[in-house]
Amino acid sequence: MARRKLYLLLAILCTGLASQAQELQAKVTVQSQRVYNTIDKKIFNTLQTQLTNLLNNRKWTNDVFKPDEKIVCNFLVTITDMVEQNVFKANLTVQAARPVYNSSFQSALINFQDGEFVFKYVEYQPVEFNENRVQGSDALAANLTATLAYYVYMILGFDYDSFALKAGAPYFQKAQNIVNNAPEARNISGWRSFDGLRNRYWLAENLNNTRYNIVHDVIYGYYRSGLDMLFDKENEARKSVLDGLTKLQSMNQDNPNTMIVQFFMQSKASEFIGIFKKAPPQDRVRAGDLLSKLDVANMSKYKEELK
Repeated sequence: MARRKLYLLLAILCTGLASQAQELQAKVTVQSQRVYNTIDKKIFNTLQTQLTNLLNNRKWTNDVFKPDEKIVCNFLVTITDMVEQNVFKANLTVQAARPVYNSSFQSALINFQDGEFVFKYVEYQPVEFNENRVQGSDALAANLTATLAYYVYMILGFDYDSFALKAGAPYFQKAQNIVNNAPEARNISGWRSFDGLRNRYWLAENLNNTRYNIVHDVIYGYYRSGLDMLFDKENEARKSVLDGLTKLQSMNQDNPNTMIVQFFMQSKASEFIGIFKKAPPQDRVRAGDLLSKLDVANMSKYKEELK
């Protein structure tokens, strides 16, 4: 669990192992039930294998990860249509988790569905990512790997932030660089501010904008000073999480409707309830009030469980 504190030293001492110490334990699933039967579905099995190899075999950082330190993540690509020959429209669901110290529990880092995923794929075409040539020679083909690489860097950013304060900054910046150099074509969306309010552009913008710097304190406070300390220092851990929620709500009041607030709160309702259900009454009530404002979709759960 101390890998983030020592990652620079490990990188220097273990460079010889770097090629065998990739960061991800990623599972890629490509579902194609929604597309018509005239397409040979074998192409999607090949795509699934190639994407799995890309995510798990490429080195995404300069750091060394032991096998049990790899970040567990899932990428579900649900093909919804073939918009033209070899060009597919899909929903991409990205999930990632990290272990909680002194427990068998895995806490979600990311659980997000991207509905603006369009890409070109010809069976057995090379599936590679070059951060110096994000756009590639074929924009629709490049959008396949650019989108997945973007979410890899988001996963890394959240994971590093959860172990050391603001340690994820280099990876959030790499995600921003992909946004800045994203492929452009008629069917491609999600990379620009005017493509919507909940997309790749806004997530990267929020995480790199110094106006929202407090978010990184909240991430660290929730995971490292909060969840990881619940076993040994329960009261201090709860206080850290409560302080983080207070800061997040203050930011939310000053900057309503930012994507990062919703993104962070996603899929954490049960965790928050578990943290505060046995808290002293004043903390339980305070947490319920903050959570109801930050996560309106689960307001009824908080009001019932934390009353």
